[in-house]
Amino acid sequence: MARAKAADKKQVKTIGVLTSGGDAPGMNAAIRAVVRTAIANGLKVKGIRRGYTGLLEEDIIDMNARSVADIIQRGGTILYTARCPEFMTANGQDKGADICRKHGIDGLVVIGGDGSFQGARQLAARGVNTVGVPGTIDLDIACTEYTIGFDTAVNTAMEAIDKVRDTSTSHERCSIIEVMGRNAGYIALWCGIANGAEDILTVECYDRDESKIIENIRAKKKVGKTHHIIINAEGIGDSYEMAKRIEAATGMETRATVVGHIQRGGSPTCKDRVYASAMGAKAVDILTAGGSNRVVAYKHGEYVDFDIEEALRMKKTLDPYLFEMSKKLAR
Repeated sequence: MARAKAADKKQVKTIGVLTSGGDAPGMNAAIRAVVRTAIANGLKVKGIRRGYTGLLEEDIIDMNARSVADIIQRGGTILYTARCPEFMTANGQDKGADICRKHGIDGLVVIGGDGSFQGARQLAARGVNTVGVPGTIDLDIACTEYTIGFDTAVNTAMEAIDKVRDTSTSHERCSIIEVMGRNAGYIALWCGIANGAEDILTVECYDRDESKIIENIRAKKKVGKTHHIIINAEGIGDSYEMAKRIEAATGMETRATVVGHIQRGGSPTCKDRVYASAMGAKAVDILTAGGSNRVVAYKHGEYVDFDIEEALRMKKTLDPYLFEMSKKLAR
């Protein structure tokens, strides 16, 4: 840790930026903000392609203001992204820190989720000033109320569910619609409320008692409900088999639809573009002020930052009020 503290005091001259983990709409806006804010502050910028994999393979490019022209409206990430098992090892982390020094990178912005921040923490411990920017459609980083990509992803899913609902209503069906969220149910909960779903299944709240869903469908049919929408989070899964079981138990034609990776793509919303831009610029401000081992966050209407160690210890749960409210509205 002594090396990291010493590095904090050194003036940053070259900033690197990478995207890691799952891609999210708005990452390009964050990259653009990092590059142009750094240049405005008189710093050099290097882009690291394919996340920590690209770092270990020295897939590093010089970037200027024109490198990020016409990207703010594009989904995905121009720097690409990849998973990197090697960087989870001490040898990989040592190699990554040495490569940063070799290329003169004394400040690094890591755009990604908790796993990406684990890597940033290890680089900080090895003397590379690092700042994390939360980029994940799952909204599951506890230190922040906003993560890059969530707004676009949840709107994409909502629009897809609206379309499925139309045909479900026409055919008097039950529709199980699976949205992303392997370990977090924010997309499912928000879409469940926004799309007027009768049941919302999330990893945090679903007790896997299918009989309750079946009874809910029967009860709704008795009061004249002719269709039924179930929003199912990816972490629950089993949507197609669930549809077969529900149809057999209720007699209501039941179909499953998996929204899938379209939630990760597409042009980011205005909110994702603006918030991502602010977070990218904030990350550069932290590095130029000598900060390291930090995570940018949006909290109580302000852009702030937390120590990575503190941020990783935080736990996040679904808003219980929203979940209970959704049950009352699904009548």
